[in-house]
Amino acid sequence: MVEKNIGISQQTLVSATSENENTGRKLPQYIAGLSATLGALAAGMVLGWTSPAGKDGVLLSAEYNIPISPTEFSWIGSIFNLGAATICVPIGILSNIIGRKRAMLILTVPFVLGWVLIIWSNSVVMFDIGRYILGVSGGAFCVTAPMYTGEIAESSIRGSLGSYFQLMIVTGVLLTYILGSEISIYNLSLISAIIPLIFCGVFFFMPETPTYYLMKGQINEARESYRWLRGPHYNIEPELEAQKEALDEASRNRVSFLTAIRSKAAIKGLLIAFGLMFFQQLSGVNAIIFYSGSIFETAGSTLDSSVATIIVGTMQVVAVFISTLIVDRLGRRMLLLISSVAMCLTTLVLGVYFNMKIHNTSGVDSIGWLPLLSICLFIILFSLGFGPIPWMMMGEIFDNQVKSVAGSSACLFNWLMAFVVTKFFSDIQDALGTDMTFWIFSVICAIGVAFVFFVVPETKGKTLEQIQIELGGGNERSSRDLTGSKS
Repeated sequence: MVEKNIGISQQTLVSATSENENTGRKLPQYIAGLSATLGALAAGMVLGWTSPAGKDGVLLSAEYNIPISPTEFSWIGSIFNLGAATICVPIGILSNIIGRKRAMLILTVPFVLGWVLIIWSNSVVMFDIGRYILGVSGGAFCVTAPMYTGEIAESSIRGSLGSYFQLMIVTGVLLTYILGSEISIYNLSLISAIIPLIFCGVFFFMPETPTYYLMKGQINEARESYRWLRGPHYNIEPELEAQKEALDEASRNRVSFLTAIRSKAAIKGLLIAFGLMFFQQLSGVNAIIFYSGSIFETAGSTLDSSVATIIVGTMQVVAVFISTLIVDRLGRRMLLLISSVAMCLTTLVLGVYFNMKIHNTSGVDSIGWLPLLSICLFIILFSLGFGPIPWMMMGEIFDNQVKSVAGSSACLFNWLMAFVVTKFFSDIQDALGTDMTFWIFSVICAIGVAFVFFVVPETKGKTLEQIQIELGGGNERSSRDLTGSKS
């Protein structure tokens, strides 16, 4: 009786490619990868769009001459997340049917349509519909762009190339902050609508991934894709055969999803994934990003709110860049712990500041810099840990048999949590006060510290098989107990 192995062996993945790892041309891979992340830049500009709209959308209302209540503006801000949540699972299925490249190019249409509705909006409903469609487009890019870059890159540059996605997201947010401080919301929306068109024009000339072609049995097309990405002098056959054998092995070892998802490793992986996504969103980060301008107005900061939000956006870009350099040195768990502790303390301080502001405490006007400092520290430490790492760990804690569905469900949960926070942040703020709202975030972050310490394992330097063994209870059999035996 021989126990059936699930997934793809590490040996199969690397044995045939190790000799060629450093001989392929890197520039074409960077060009294709960065072209794909232009979609992330477009999504980032959607995320940052509500900040120049002013507190409760007063600037947006004045410019478009449309009455917008605080509740209506909360829907305008949050419905993006609802749109993103609805597309997480369907876009994964679509990209497997028509290809990663075609799926991403098709997204240009709803992206432009969403901006058209916003640019020429004459009602709150048009704003809502436009933002929802933009959410569908942006959320789809959050699934397809990392998938594309992961499948085109050699292992030696896959990490750095993959990190550019998050970097382009926060760059898009920062670009919106900068433009929003200088031009009208109408013109900002026009510029934002051009980015997806630029993406389409550039990405049209990029190749489909070799992995997709091999999944469809199109060997010659996969060979041409590898030749485009690696250069004409690269011996593509070993890498092509290794990838083909990996897919064949995965097919031979396939079991039903219901069987795979009931394994101890899969259940614990889901607990970790959903937990990290929960604490990522309930830390209050989207509320801070979406409403950073109005937060500074409420705080009465001596800095112009547009300048303050630009500072926040700059800190976010710098921190995400730094995180790509240190995550494989300090480890995921350490950065998550540092991040959650810092977020707990900064939201606590924000709560104290707003409490002093509400009660007109003596001297509070002299510390208008405190909310800016607290938010900057929050963004920096969030971007070092809880920002990128939960997404990174999605590719590490699930077996290949459950990764697509489990990862998509975690993505869906993340966007739903983002919707809840951005939709009800203003309502909770009005009902409980800004001070109590940030104290709630602080308590949640404190619970997140305990969750990371007691539940989340360190995955740095471990193979995918070692991680599955650890999640399964510490021995090899427990990570494979879902298959039974085979004669």
